[in-house]
Amino acid sequence: MIEKKKKTKQAEFTKWFGPLLNALRDLGGSGKPKEVVEQISKSMRIPDEQREAIMKSGILRFDNQVAWARQYLIWEGLLEDSKRGVWALSQKGHSTTLDLNQSREIFLKWVEIHQKAKKIKNDAQIINLVEEEEPEAIEQEMAPGLLEVLQSVSPIGFEHICKRLLREHGFESVNVTQASHDGGIDGYGTLELNPFVSIKVLFQCKRYKGTVSRAQVGDFRNAMIGRAEKGIILTTGTFSEDAKREASRDGAPPIELIDGKKLVDLFEKVELGVKPKTIYEVDYSYFDQFMK
Repeated sequence: MIEKKKKTKQAEFTKWFGPLLNALRDLGGSGKPKEVVEQISKSMRIPDEQREAIMKSGILRFDNQVAWARQYLIWEGLLEDSKRGVWALSQKGHSTTLDLNQSREIFLKWVEIHQKAKKIKNDAQIINLVEEEEPEAIEQEMAPGLLEVLQSVSPIGFEHICKRLLREHGFESVNVTQASHDGGIDGYGTLELNPFVSIKVLFQCKRYKGTVSRAQVGDFRNAMIGRAEKGIILTTGTFSEDAKREASRDGAPPIELIDGKKLVDLFEKVELGVKPKTIYEVDYSYFDQFMK
């Protein structure tokens, strides 16, 4: 009897190494994470189902895989190790293209380096990590994270947290409506665009671990009509691709969508409910030259 050879689990995120470099070139060498992900999705024709798939933590799987691809390209010296907010090609990255085999080689190279540094045991361990955590988790083991805490508060508690967050980001006269009579609106506030112009903004808070649908965005817009010029939906979950298209549909009042990942960024930006912590990270690309 011939024994079947067990298939080795592959690092799926390595397929985005090359497309990530290409996307940044298409964007002129740098771009916001959201812009880069959208560019990859557009050029590779990623189906909505793949874009909307989420991990156990509630993070979008595709976006997280691209973020892991970025981390490896930083270690390889192909991307700049800039702070969160902008992804950029390095001088070496501008002239580099990668196929799947080359991407796999980069992955295995850095797995071996991390093995020597005793950070991970093997490639299977890092593949499992990518399936469960964001890239920051390899350096920062924080449990529970801010998103998990936000998902655990009460629905009315989340509304009041969002009220405070909006105030911290410049909104005035922010109020939460009474839960039983909100008509689909959880709160409202005023945002001053300049000394002469201010607008009324309505907001809705969804303490989710899942995905906000197109219909829910449409329902919120219907509740907005005649009451405000702009709306915001804040969620600890994600938005479907149809929901994103509905939010920016031509001829309809615009709605800003704040998903769990962006929500965490907004809390961190004003240090609301979080404390800053200085961490020194090893510059692996520097030591790479001494390992040959």
